Amino acid sequence: MEKNEKPYQSLAWLATGILIIAAALASFVPELEYHHWAFITANTLWVYVGWLWKEQSLVVLNAGLTAIYLLGILS
Repeated sequence: MEKNEKPYQSLAWLATGILIIAAALASFVPELEYHHWAFITANTLWVYVGWLWKEQSLVVLNAGLTAIYLLGILS
């Protein structure tokens, strides 16, 4: 691990990559609806990363977004 790199950085990059894929799916092929699950997966990973990094703002923001996505799917 480099001097300025946080632990679990690869997990954060994975979550970011999935989030970018989710945004692309939502923009270009919304009829497939896979973007919902990609957003849920990415934001859940970000909740976990925030918890590991002890960054409360990441946990709160991404837990809220995950809840919104889940409510949208369930309604």
